[in-house]
Amino acid sequence: MSDGLDTATATATATAISAEERAKRQRAIDFARGSIRFEGLIPSPEAEQISQRFISGEITIEEALAEVGALYGQHHGR
Repeated sequence: MSDGLDTATATATATAISAEERAKRQRAIDFARGSIRFEGLIPSPEAEQISQRFISGEITIEEALAEVGALYGQHHGR
């Protein structure tokens, strides 16, 4: 039954941002994807999952950068 609670918590967190903020985050991620692809790279499925969590409001930009940095062995100071 904890799955239902976890899902409810994630949904509540994800809906805590406005539609305007969600759209702003989506545009930022779309721009980043375009930049990465322009350089001939493709985001990993793990990086895409982090991006989606950021867009939905589940995590902040700082958390997203930290997770991506950990994924690729880099450190981001902000």
